[in-house]
Amino acid sequence: MGVLNVALIGSEGLARKLGKKGDVRDIESYVHKEGSGESARVLSFLRPLKYPESLRPLLSVLNVAKAGLLEIRSLDSTTGEAMVALGCAKIRDGMAIVSPGNGEWIDPGQVRMMLDQAGLSEWEIVEGLDEHEIRSKLFEIREGISDDLDELNSSPLILPVDQHFNVKGVGLVAIGYVQSGSVSKHDEIEVMPTGDMGVVRSLQVMDDDVEKAFSGDRVGVAIRNLREQSLQRGCMICIPDEGALVSHEASSMVIEKTPFQLSELSVGEVIHVASDLQFAVGRVTEIEGDSISVEWESAIWIREDGGSELLVVQLDSAPMRIIGSSGSIVRKA
Repeated sequence: MGVLNVALIGSEGLARKLGKKGDVRDIESYVHKEGSGESARVLSFLRPLKYPESLRPLLSVLNVAKAGLLEIRSLDSTTGEAMVALGCAKIRDGMAIVSPGNGEWIDPGQVRMMLDQAGLSEWEIVEGLDEHEIRSKLFEIREGISDDLDELNSSPLILPVDQHFNVKGVGLVAIGYVQSGSVSKHDEIEVMPTGDMGVVRSLQVMDDDVEKAFSGDRVGVAIRNLREQSLQRGCMICIPDEGALVSHEASSMVIEKTPFQLSELSVGEVIHVASDLQFAVGRVTEIEGDSISVEWESAIWIREDGGSELLVVQLDSAPMRIIGSSGSIVRKA
């Protein structure tokens, strides 16, 4: 079953047209499924709630999504920030849906210029498409990036947990998005940071029992031989000895700044980063050329293979909260 997670920054009305409403947390999900079994095609639309007031739900969506939809009702600072965030998250495939209010007009040329400046030069600008045409274009995007998604499936398992609970007759269940790799029934798993071990009892994806869950799936993992205290929001499920993640208490990194961010960081300032559904707070301790050193309030998990991409923000920075991104992170002793 091929799932494409789509960041949907737009109205609830658009989301309801595109998919069936699923679970609601700080993110709403809407699912459209065609076919059944292994040949099924699935679009999962993830809509951040409370954005733009709260930035964190948007960052979580961007950690998961591989494509984007941006509904443009006006060209304002919120639209600009959303474009910049999508560009920093390397969401290279998507559509800007121009949808002005009655009697209003939005210049597609200006939209094109803003998309290009934000790093979204491959995005398509669309007007007047119905939901069937939008979904068709997204399935085309899914086909175009299938090799990249297959490569993720062959990577070590990284599964951040955002919910957990006990289910009568099933036991301890952890829920989260598979960020990379895959997990199967009867796999032995390790929960970080505790290092406690457990065994996968069963798996469920979109209310269906499955033998295996892949990158991009939102999965419920029933686990035996594991203490409930081992699970907390933000913990990571991995396969023992795969060496998927390294813990950083302090890091050195090079930030690729967005061209719209005019302010410069200075020693002592606080930054926030989002990566693999983690949201970490750090303080800048040193700046040397393009490289900054950061001490984290709590340890952050970074991919051992160098595949981590950190979205770097300052929550109190105005008018642009997005600083940039970093894919070059080194652990400091």
